[in-house]
Amino acid sequence: MKKMPDVGFGLWKVDSADCERVILDAVKAGYRHFDCAADYANEQAVGQGIKAAIDAGHVTREDLWITSKLWNTFHHPDHVQGACQKSLDDLGLEYLDLYLIHFPIALEYVPVEKRYPPEWLLDPEAETPRMVRAPVPLADTWAAMETLVDKAMVKQIGVCNYNSGLLHDLMSYARIKPAVLQIEAHPYLTQDNLIRLAGDYGIKVTAFSPLGALSYFEIDMAKPADSILTEETITEIASAHGKTPAQVVLKWGVQRGTAIIPKSSNAGRMAENLAITDFDLTDDQMAAISGLNANRRFNDPGVFCEAAFGLFNPIYD
Repeated sequence: MKKMPDVGFGLWKVDSADCERVILDAVKAGYRHFDCAADYANEQAVGQGIKAAIDAGHVTREDLWITSKLWNTFHHPDHVQGACQKSLDDLGLEYLDLYLIHFPIALEYVPVEKRYPPEWLLDPEAETPRMVRAPVPLADTWAAMETLVDKAMVKQIGVCNYNSGLLHDLMSYARIKPAVLQIEAHPYLTQDNLIRLAGDYGIKVTAFSPLGALSYFEIDMAKPADSILTEETITEIASAHGKTPAQVVLKWGVQRGTAIIPKSSNAGRMAENLAITDFDLTDDQMAAISGLNANRRFNDPGVFCEAAFGLFNPIYD
């Protein structure tokens, strides 16, 4: 079975107007793994970029690893296949290499014809807009995900933002085991136990936001002072290797065994983020970077759901 590349390209917050150029630049830089989601509201534009890259002869479909994600409002088994087909149609693909449950959060269904992507609020026009939970067991959602593999719509399935308890539970009933667990992970949030557990179950881990706070400045979920890249530990190691602080942090992510999905719209930065194969961090350097862990989570539904969507909805204890 095709192996997921260790360094991918995250498409969260890439403007649709820029997607075709960004995808082409990324493919030319050497990226083959693209991490998409219905909720990113740019899959049609991403599909145009993929088509342009293939039509130009830069890659074939088989060269690419394309991931997408099932949004919270489509958790009911009646809606899983339709949600996946919508992503396939928007991306212009016959199959996905990987399809993930985006959050272990089931929300009330919003039809594609009414609003897409549905985002978090059930009715944005309501007097008091709120997100509304739906009583859908995760086991039911997973069984519907398995049928996508049976129907050859997706090659592999997995989950995002699961904790260890949910992972144990999933492994107890899954007919098709999850191939990938995608979680926030960076030196301020190392998630050592969860990554080790996934490894014990034979599940590959993808780290989103591998550079930490950088993904969250523009949406006011982090401040520049939260940046890992200015840590003295990081800058000293970068200087010792003749690399940038970002390259050191990304190398740490790959060297500890996770895949990473950094994002940049700048062609030079794209190339820089890939240029991490020509050096290795020592055991002491790896330990020093891991020692920066502060259990600092930037993407936390327990914080942003209440603040933005009117419902306290933690998924991490």
